[in-house]
Amino acid sequence: MKARAISKYQRVSPFKARQVIDLIRGQKVVDALNILNNTNRKAAVMIKKTLLSAVANVSNIPEVAGANTDEWIVSKAVIDEGPTMKRIRPRAMGRAFRIRKRTSHITIEVSDNSSNKE
Repeated sequence: MKARAISKYQRVSPFKARQVIDLIRGQKVVDALNILNNTNRKAAVMIKKTLLSAVANVSNIPEVAGANTDEWIVSKAVIDEGPTMKRIRPRAMGRAFRIRKRTSHITIEVSDNSSNKE
């Protein structure tokens, strides 16, 4: 069985978020939460909330409702690039430099061990 959570338009650069998500891909849910709790990055907070949402979505699956989610693993963890907000910073002699505020879409899928063996 699989459960998925998507968090869209998060205000973090996809490059920086991918550095954090690479740490938890393929880990057990408990281990992934411990890693995220001890990671000192802004993206770790957003990824942790999305991971907890995916684990909570397991209870919506009738076949595994009330199952122990400690043995579930992070089977898929993807950071996609969202829309970029473009801002202008004034510079000398009337010039303007562009500031790009990047956003990310976080997708996390958890599954039990039986679906990975297939």
